[in-house]
Amino acid sequence: MTIQQFKAQSIKTLSQTSPSPQLDVEVLLEHFLGFSKSQILLNRDIEISDHNLEQLQTAVNNRLSGLPVAYITGHKEFYGYDFFVSPAVLIPKPDTEILVEKAINIIIEKMEARPNSLLYICDMCTGSGCIGISVLKTLIDVYKIPVGRLPVITMVDISGPALEVAQKNADNLIPGNARSLVRFVQSNLFEMVPGKFDVILTNPPYIPSSMVDELLQDGRSEPRLALDGDVTDCGEKSSSTDGLDLIRRLLPEAEEHLNPLGSMIMETGEYNAESAAEQAKELGFKPELYKDLEGQLRGFVCL
Repeated sequence: MTIQQFKAQSIKTLSQTSPSPQLDVEVLLEHFLGFSKSQILLNRDIEISDHNLEQLQTAVNNRLSGLPVAYITGHKEFYGYDFFVSPAVLIPKPDTEILVEKAINIIIEKMEARPNSLLYICDMCTGSGCIGISVLKTLIDVYKIPVGRLPVITMVDISGPALEVAQKNADNLIPGNARSLVRFVQSNLFEMVPGKFDVILTNPPYIPSSMVDELLQDGRSEPRLALDGDVTDCGEKSSSTDGLDLIRRLLPEAEEHLNPLGSMIMETGEYNAESAAEQAKELGFKPELYKDLEGQLRGFVCL
């Protein structure tokens, strides 16, 4: 079977379930054949080897069952960087890049205001590590901050497998002379996290349980632990229905772990961003809501 024949057949197959069948097939071809988009076009009439064809057909069947392409390939681009992902973590979403951009701006301002001291950052509910690693990587690559001035970043998650993914991404993306600045802590929110921080970044579980049920029906395989905000501190279903039970616990803990003049940025859902900001306001924070790429409320910044 040629590349073009496989592409046409697979697009038709995935059209039954996928909202983006052509893109899915192109990404799978690039991954398993090691070709760029232009190479796929130029070589559309070459025969696919039996080994590659078997891999590709398995991948299409997995996608047909609902498994996201990122889990099939093990890769997802975020903030211009290539992250390893697995079903142990959420797949990084473009809207979360807004949080990263805001975090970088705040951190740069704090570094300029405090030229003689290091900043300490916490990436709470880190998952794949895409937030904290993107921040540190950008400070190194774009802003050319020397290692001695880079912030120390503590990446926290309740899930051991998620932290393993974050560790792998740090090893892949952060240069060796800066890797010691990244620390990993397995903890239920701040329970096992020592010290205080100048900036807390967090994209915690915030989706109501009923909505999570609907999301997971399509076989997307993302971990419920990283989605469901209606859980108790023991991980059991709570009586909450707004997706904010975990955030109600997180906010006072975050307040206790912020240094004076510290800042926090939190991503939430468009359906509960205002309620989450109100919870923060009751604790003395001064939240400023921000919107996502589609113009919907997505989270808040506390300076």
